[in-house]
Amino acid sequence: MKQKKRTTAAVVLTAFVLIAALFIVPAAYDYFANRSYGSEPVTGETGPYEETAVFAGGCFWCMEPPFDRLPGVTRVISGYTGGEEVNPSYEDVAGGSTSHVEAVQVTYDTRILDYETLLDVFWRQIDPTDDEGQFVDRGDQYRSAIFYNTEEEKGLATSSKMQLEQEGRFDGPIVTEIREADTFYMAESYHQGFYKNNPVRYGFYREQSGRDEFLDQFWGTDRELDVSDLEKEEAGLSMSGDGFWRFYTLESEEELREMLTDIQYEVTREDGTEPAFANEYWDHYEDGIYTDIISGEPLFSSTHQYDSKTGWPSFYRPIEDEFVREEDDWSLFMKRTEIRSVYADSHLGHVFTDGPEPTGLRYCMNSAALAFIPADNMEEEGYGDFLYLFEEDAGT
Repeated sequence: MKQKKRTTAAVVLTAFVLIAALFIVPAAYDYFANRSYGSEPVTGETGPYEETAVFAGGCFWCMEPPFDRLPGVTRVISGYTGGEEVNPSYEDVAGGSTSHVEAVQVTYDTRILDYETLLDVFWRQIDPTDDEGQFVDRGDQYRSAIFYNTEEEKGLATSSKMQLEQEGRFDGPIVTEIREADTFYMAESYHQGFYKNNPVRYGFYREQSGRDEFLDQFWGTDRELDVSDLEKEEAGLSMSGDGFWRFYTLESEEELREMLTDIQYEVTREDGTEPAFANEYWDHYEDGIYTDIISGEPLFSSTHQYDSKTGWPSFYRPIEDEFVREEDDWSLFMKRTEIRSVYADSHLGHVFTDGPEPTGLRYCMNSAALAFIPADNMEEEGYGDFLYLFEEDAGT
């Protein structure tokens, strides 16, 4: 009898383990990997020729692509703004329990692109007559708005709105708000570049939202703004070597698979990790800088590199803080800080707080995400502005 009970208990335990493996563990992983832990305010500084603009047009997934593909735009961030709550989460904003709206912050190069053009693009993405949401998404959190940073932007936005009203293109009055910009909170990492990272889900949502049908109906052949002149301006500047990486446009997934090795693609596009002590730069200390393997954007310098004994190239700081961005990573059931490049959105590695002075940080990077530019070649390859790093009095 005791043997039978033990056998029954073993069967029950085995069944429970199988159920946990099939259902509970994956569900727990999905919960911790994708749940929202709140947002953080965007505080990064812009470059010498850069400005930011903030627009709300309903679901931010749909507002990223038209700006992201625009010549002169260097970064588009999905987030929340316009409300009083600090560090709002997606669940709170989307659920309507805050006073924030979903919005995008667009960083652009003023040598190529002006604010008026951004306004022209914005109007072509929304239903400006709807004050209760946008398309399938209903509620104040999805209403449209322009958030101005200066009085000049306010005047341009007001004039643009009046002009659209006078055109008589739409059936009702233009109700899009023009509001002073407030703190902009960057949405959770899985929302950033959603149209690129989740093309099937994004495509299905977009098709069902009714947005494209509306825009086709009211804009017709005017829906796509002619940006050929902007492309010429961008091409001219990118050839000058003046921060050419700022004009980088990400290739398609098919093109990236062709240009990258298997491990480079796995690391940069699929957030993989290469083997320790079996990668190109873990023990490499030649004078020079490390750039993004895809875009060429500068990231780290050999002057800040040290042997962390971990088997991966390690640095106690990036060349400049603005050259990399941080995101929360919950993929191992604990919070880590992921490091990604700004322009190519490549996964680079993680940063930890066990590094040396003067920062106490360890930027643990993947060699597969990096390209090395020797100091002797930096001027020729367009990185002459960073030769100061190798002067004796360059400091930390």
